[in-house]
Amino acid sequence: MEVAEANPLRDPRDKRLPRVAGPCVLVIFGVTGDLARRKLLPAIYDLGNRGLLPPGFSLVGFARRDWAAQDFAKITHDAVKEHARTPFREEVWKQICEGLHFVPGAFDDDGAFDALAMVLKEIDETRGTGGNYAFYTSTPPKFFPVIIEQLKRTGLHKPPPGAWRRIVIEKPFGHDLKSAQELNAVVDSAFKPDSVFRIDHYLGKETVQNILALRFANTLWEPIWNRGYVDHVQITMAEDIGVGGRAGYYDGIGAARDVIQNHLLQLMALVAMEDPTAFGAAALRREKEKVLEAVTLPENLDLATAIGQYTAGWQGGVPVKGFVEEEGIPPDSRTETYAAVKLEIANRRWAGVPFYLRTGKRLARRMTEVAVVFQRAPHLPFSKTDTEILGQNALVIRIQPDEGITVRFGSKVPGTAMEVRDVNMDFAYGEAFLESSPEAYERLLLDVLIGDPPLFPHQREVELQWMILDPIEEFWAQSGRRPEGYPAGTGGPASADEMMARDGRVWRRL
Repeated sequence: MEVAEANPLRDPRDKRLPRVAGPCVLVIFGVTGDLARRKLLPAIYDLGNRGLLPPGFSLVGFARRDWAAQDFAKITHDAVKEHARTPFREEVWKQICEGLHFVPGAFDDDGAFDALAMVLKEIDETRGTGGNYAFYTSTPPKFFPVIIEQLKRTGLHKPPPGAWRRIVIEKPFGHDLKSAQELNAVVDSAFKPDSVFRIDHYLGKETVQNILALRFANTLWEPIWNRGYVDHVQITMAEDIGVGGRAGYYDGIGAARDVIQNHLLQLMALVAMEDPTAFGAAALRREKEKVLEAVTLPENLDLATAIGQYTAGWQGGVPVKGFVEEEGIPPDSRTETYAAVKLEIANRRWAGVPFYLRTGKRLARRMTEVAVVFQRAPHLPFSKTDTEILGQNALVIRIQPDEGITVRFGSKVPGTAMEVRDVNMDFAYGEAFLESSPEAYERLLLDVLIGDPPLFPHQREVELQWMILDPIEEFWAQSGRRPEGYPAGTGGPASADEMMARDGRVWRRL
């Protein structure tokens, strides 16, 4: 058999060539939802605008709407115009529009899935997509099992020889360990583990990936990235918005399940992990799992956790409602909109270093960051008055909205006196690079279509994360602890500040 010669222009070391997806179809279930309109459809256009989609790429929307194909095209066009990151170009839109299809129907409607199978077969013949399908479940979690059963019934889960089938699952991956394992069993019954992509959109952010580059591509930080130099780590995701249209989902879930269990524990794993042998899915996951397995909870969860619920207040100069006054929230709801926990990692690198994780809604401002706070210098030859306004050295990785890195250290104030105070060295993505960072969903959707899984959590990681959070949730439920009220637009409940004060520390200011 004649072996085709390798194309020298396709040398993987040549960074001039972008990763381009091969011929394929993306099917989005729940395409009429907010996520699809604001994130997924614009991300697909942006990928096309950057030349990263193949000519035959097709997009199939599936939802319970009585739409024709042109209605779907209009909705997609409007979403792209409003939310796309890159400029709108008519020729790119025309190319994407040629591959747009819409299938109306409910998830329990056999006829609708039979029609979907026929549409996909027709696309294979007319667009040359070769049976390569990615299914995106942009739906509430309760629909995951019925969608997967329908894919099994129609045989859409099973690829022909030489083709692939993949499924993308949006968080939450269950609401506790047991439900996560049940969901995994359903997914495993239809798709191989390497065909399952669990999306945590935070892992697609350039600034999150930069944690790995910052640590392992530089010699500057790794020698001091341990218990010998680090005092503590703070990981914060603060939002200035309320629950909005998510009231039905959010009530009963709460801030800890919604954010700490996935986003913040994943960030903690990236900050704390050892260097992987390669930037591949297996090696990265192995090191993250080691961190999650080593997490230990404090003995007294009452003193090492804090929960709050926002009350009426002011946000950006505008009066806003409290959580229980939001539409769809019962007045006696005990769902927390703020959660803070203290965790430790029982391994040689981090033993004794606390990791403080906090998240909340209706806080003073929108901010996601990781702050590695270093120990104070062991000997200060200066008088107390010389250093009374000197804090601790810190490395702050700003994930959003002002992406970048800040290094805080002490410097002498100009003048005749020896006065030392904190100054910042700052790196901002927007100033250092000419091109703007792609949206997280751009990177993640491209990874799905290419079949590159490093940025997607494995089921084992998901289960380990629930093993950390479940005991905390059980403690809150059994102790009858009610969330403490905090006015909208402030920094959170007083109990969170008291939690830090007991350790002689303070939260970074929001």
